Amino acid sequence: MQTFTLEGEFIPLIQLLKALNWVEHGGMAQRMVEEGLVKYNGEVDFRKRLKVRRGDVIEFEGRQVEII
Repeated sequence: MQTFTLEGEFIPLIQLLKALNWVEHGGMAQRMVEEGLVKYNGEVDFRKRLKVRRGDVIEFEGRQVEII
């Protein structure tokens, strides 16, 4: 599992996917979330503006990242 060090209090899910280079651009990230391809703490989550915080785990296409 990969880790991502959070600078502030949270990072929006769409920005996280872009920062990890898991998607090419924001539009693609939004589409992946809308299609239910992203898991937040083990559950599919459709919220594009989801605030990801320390301790959360995001899964996408067989990859996982823990926010620290």
